Amino acid sequence: MHRSELDRPPAPSAGGDFVQVRRLLGESRLKAVVLDDDPTGTQTVHGVDVLADWSVPALAEALMKPGPCFFVLTNSRSMDAARAGAVNREIASNLLAAARQTGKEFTVVSRGDSTLRGHFAAELSALGEVLGPADATIVIPAFFEGGRHTFGNVHYVAEGDLLVPVADTEFARDRTFGYAKSDLTEWIEEKTGGAVRAPEVASVDLGTLRRPDGAARVLSLLIGLRRGAHLVVNAAAYGDLEVFVHGLLLAEATGRRYLLRTAASFVRVRAGLEARPLLAPSEFCGPGPGGGLVIAGSYTRKTTAQLESLLTLPGTEGIEVSVDALAKADTRAREIRRAAAAASHALGAGRHAVVYSSRGTESALGAAGDLGAGEVVSAALVAIARTIPVRPRFLITKGGITSSDVATRGLGMRIARVVGQAAPGVPVWEMGDETRFPGIRLVVWPGNVGGPDALRDLLRLA
Repeated sequence: MHRSELDRPPAPSAGGDFVQVRRLLGESRLKAVVLDDDPTGTQTVHGVDVLADWSVPALAEALMKPGPCFFVLTNSRSMDAARAGAVNREIASNLLAAARQTGKEFTVVSRGDSTLRGHFAAELSALGEVLGPADATIVIPAFFEGGRHTFGNVHYVAEGDLLVPVADTEFARDRTFGYAKSDLTEWIEEKTGGAVRAPEVASVDLGTLRRPDGAARVLSLLIGLRRGAHLVVNAAAYGDLEVFVHGLLLAEATGRRYLLRTAASFVRVRAGLEARPLLAPSEFCGPGPGGGLVIAGSYTRKTTAQLESLLTLPGTEGIEVSVDALAKADTRAREIRRAAAAASHALGAGRHAVVYSSRGTESALGAAGDLGAGEVVSAALVAIARTIPVRPRFLITKGGITSSDVATRGLGMRIARVVGQAAPGVPVWEMGDETRFPGIRLVVWPGNVGGPDALRDLLRLA
């Protein structure tokens, strides 16, 4: 389907409903805690904190700070289902303890991938075990900056001028998180192993959201759901989410509590944040003529195309890390030393060092996308980041798991501040004083965001 064939009426403007969202947030006692399964969930927000530490004291401090939300970086997409569930249970338990200590109330948003990869059932089940059953579970995977829209209950991914049902994309063939359904009611049945049947899943359609009384109708629908129901929210523009969140906050004000599995666009509206302009290069690059560092672990076709384009840019030096060489301890250590030395030399010479894992889909470690292979590759990239002695003028990490591991294990991040976006859907974090490069701004570039020349275009301006 061509995007032009969507043929939808104009979405509600960022007017009355968004004003009401901000008013209701000012009156609400609930702070949204966004559990982010990789660091790309911050790709629509600004001025909020990201925690890599979910101890009770850290969560209590975050609950006490002003503001409508904060993120907890779980990196659970890099884990198997059992470990992801355990992490979510631990965080939920600690949140309850922190809430008792502070007297603050919270609601949980489980932020997942807009292309539907992740431990949907395991994570929501784990949260429910600790927090108790929600009045309903709400699924909203729309992410407009990345071209992900939902209408007719079918989730679509934009590929050029085409809107492609998500099950027909490369993401649905992911070795760990693959799926066969694009209709979200059927996808929920698939991912819950039939525990939730597709005909039992309720939905909010675009027609309801685009009525003058859309928020009131959302409120009526939400409070009329049977306890424990699943609800799919269709959304093709921010105005749709503004109407839905207006109704959601009205429902929460009656005492109802919902568990949400969403992509990043919902979070900005739920936090009542206005859109802000993209950051200028001077806002994420350090001063001076030195080189920057790019570390890419994502294996998606989009990332590979972006790397190929980037490496044609004068002043860049590509440093490929052989995944085959990482399969054995002795060759792994040599490969890490070689790549770190090459990157340090490039940075010292004022060039941009582009460190990336080899692109083959099969290697001595196994197939790209296997969690075990991904852990080894990510650990090697972290070791390279830790070994480079030169502070780069800027730092870009490509891929969610790579970004999380470099930030936390490579730089030693415990808390970061989201300052904005370098490109649509590409967040920038400011590292704290505890990190290896205090105050450096990390560009967290998702593996599945941007056109083939987007990374090159950004570095051309840096």
